[in-house]
Amino acid sequence: MLRCALDEGMNRDDFTNLPTPIDAIDNIQTVPANHFFGLHEMLDEKLGPGFAVRVGQKMKIEDYGVLGLSWRTCSWAGEIFDRSERYFKLLSNTYLFQIERKGGLSHIYLLREPHRRGVELSNEATISATVVVLKAMTETDISPTQVTFEHNPPGDLSSYKKAFQCKILFNEPQYSITYKTSDLETRTAKADISINQFLLDRVEEETEGIELSASKIASDIEALIKDALPSGIPGIRQIASHVGMSNRTLTRRLSEKGLTYRDLIKKSQEEVAKNLLKNTNRSIGEIAFETGFSEQSAFNRAFKRWTGYSPSEFRNK
Repeated sequence: MLRCALDEGMNRDDFTNLPTPIDAIDNIQTVPANHFFGLHEMLDEKLGPGFAVRVGQKMKIEDYGVLGLSWRTCSWAGEIFDRSERYFKLLSNTYLFQIERKGGLSHIYLLREPHRRGVELSNEATISATVVVLKAMTETDISPTQVTFEHNPPGDLSSYKKAFQCKILFNEPQYSITYKTSDLETRTAKADISINQFLLDRVEEETEGIELSASKIASDIEALIKDALPSGIPGIRQIASHVGMSNRTLTRRLSEKGLTYRDLIKKSQEEVAKNLLKNTNRSIGEIAFETGFSEQSAFNRAFKRWTGYSPSEFRNK
């Protein structure tokens, strides 16, 4: 928000009296919600209608930290909402997404009550940023069919029309953004590359009459599991479909190496957790999210079972 405000003509002196000082921003991970909403209100007043929407349009996946990193390994566009829901349930109480699929359309509801103007504006920014993120993930021009807002319309809708390019409704019962369900099922650019390679390997097996080693199969499955963990522990059916196998065939191929699918889940979770504890400063809660756990306490117990140490003790060692 501050970068966008500076780009639109404000200067650093305008922010000297912020409750969270502008010079402190680079050295902190979070700000209190009331400071965040207050800044939205201040900038909307100074920079006019649509500022929050313009902020959303400037958001990049990297701006979302761990959540953004997890989006990069989504298999399809709409999976970002599943991951966002898990993330905020585990680490925050500020957002809740709900998806309703009906008649070829997917309505994504942002269930955050606008108890003050800053929340209304933040909801605008979130919905606006959704458009940008989905385009970046799919590397397509995927666009919504409709957006709705609970609050009154502003006097100038030009920023809204430019950002959404679809039907825009105000004074509606809920905040929402709607896409064609088929668009949300679009493969992400990253998934296309990795999954296509796995499928090419399977085709080579069939056409060349060779059989890839069980070790190669296991490493492929581990990679897919690690990508899927931020959405929760993936089922064998989901992973098998990605590599063009039936559940039964995948189970048989793993058993050739004396492995079970559950073995690979545990191994993948442990490797991801250890790597993040050793090589990043991410919080224990964020690491729990990235390893597929829905509660930090469950992650702590599992990690102690794997290693004999709590996550904090392991990091300190």
